[in-house]
Amino acid sequence: MQRGTNFSYVFLSVILISVISIIHANLVHRRFEYKYSFKPPYLAQKDGSVPFWEYGGNAIASSDNVRIAPSLKSQKGAIWTKTPTNFEWWDVDIAFRVTGRGRIGADGLAFWFTQNKGAYDGDVFGSSDRWVGLGLFFDSFDNDNKHNNPYIMAVVNDGTKNFDHQNDGTTQALAGCLRDFRNKPFPTRARVEYYQNILTVLFNNGMNNNEQEYEMCFRAENVFLPKNGYFGVSAATGGLADDHDVVHILTSSLYQPGQIQQAQQIGEEQDKINREYQDYQRKLEQQKADYRKEHPDKAKPEDSDDWFETDDQRELKQIFQGQIQIHQVVKELSRKLDEIVGRQERTMSLITQQASGLAHGQVPPPPPPGQVPQGGYGADTIRRHEVDAMFNSQNQIAGLLNELKQFSHELKGKCDTILMNQAKAPTAQVQSVGYDTQSLISELRDSLNHVKVGVQQVHQRIGNEDGCPKVNCVTMTSVLVVVAIQLAIILGYNIYRDSKESQSKKFY
Repeated sequence: MQRGTNFSYVFLSVILISVISIIHANLVHRRFEYKYSFKPPYLAQKDGSVPFWEYGGNAIASSDNVRIAPSLKSQKGAIWTKTPTNFEWWDVDIAFRVTGRGRIGADGLAFWFTQNKGAYDGDVFGSSDRWVGLGLFFDSFDNDNKHNNPYIMAVVNDGTKNFDHQNDGTTQALAGCLRDFRNKPFPTRARVEYYQNILTVLFNNGMNNNEQEYEMCFRAENVFLPKNGYFGVSAATGGLADDHDVVHILTSSLYQPGQIQQAQQIGEEQDKINREYQDYQRKLEQQKADYRKEHPDKAKPEDSDDWFETDDQRELKQIFQGQIQIHQVVKELSRKLDEIVGRQERTMSLITQQASGLAHGQVPPPPPPGQVPQGGYGADTIRRHEVDAMFNSQNQIAGLLNELKQFSHELKGKCDTILMNQAKAPTAQVQSVGYDTQSLISELRDSLNHVKVGVQQVHQRIGNEDGCPKVNCVTMTSVLVVVAIQLAIILGYNIYRDSKESQSKKFY
């Protein structure tokens, strides 16, 4: 019995060791490659460049994303890494947006891993044809009219084949899936993994913000790509146009369990840096101790907790500042409400005074000199006939002024005639005044007398009109009495009509 128990323990131990070895063999070591990645914020530098990347064509880099191709017709652009990779297996996480106004967009976006860099204005989604490596295409336009777009597909080229545009590359596709990636609320994500000649593409449709939620697009085996190459993203538009924005590209290198030499080197470098940091800390503490010995009066207490504020203190400070701002806003609102209430009270008092004065038949007293009369129901305003009378007086004055102007022009013309006649005299001596000159002088005298009479008439008219014509107006009391009588008549008529209708209904 004991032997059987020992044998079962040994058997379970062997199985456990074999399972652990299998799991360890399938482990993949990842290393983030910052030289082949970019992400916001501060994606682009002040000069517009993206670190470790270069872009061209119609591509535009900003602090939040890289717009590979804008939503204009016939635009092309691309962005490529500056240096080739120094690792064989890799995993790339791409977040992008393809947005447009129409229901159909064009042309699409492409992810590249090629032996050489492509062009920035090529024929295949903005990059070069006859590439050597992988092209992963996010095709949004249906060129073959098979109604199978938007479509994601991978095409591996050895540099000898041209891309089949008429059939959307379906005749050359390694694998693909039908997925919609246009006009999504969140960035669309694609995860491309190439490990041990197996190409796997996972897809997130951008309907939520969960970065770990992926679905399988395709998985292809026996895929042979260049050992070292360049990563790139390109896009193009045609007659239709979309905005093609890349939010981030995060690249990680993959290593088998037996290939951990680089990781060990990184660990050794990290240990060396840690040792240097600890040495620096010891030297700094020694210098502080020496300074305290030399300057005991300037030495600060060792308790460093008082040097910095804690999280609770910072939170309380923020709450206090927020309460102060709220108090100031409430105080300002209270002040404005007090102003509004004061204006309402003054308005109500004026209305009450005017109404009480009209009810007793009193006319409001005139305002003191130099002040504007208060408005209200009993305010004395100018009437229409007074405005008409004032306009007529102004028109008469303007007509008289025009007549005076005409007389002045005639007088000026006659004076010019006299001067011309004197200038035509044969000598410079004063000539005797003839018949024409006498007649002109008499005409001038008559004209001046006529002008004088006109001016006196205008003066008399202006003197007689001291102000606006005074017309007796109906008082507000009379108007209210008439309105009350009309309301009583209308009310009596309605009562009489209702009684007649009720009597007529009794017969039915």
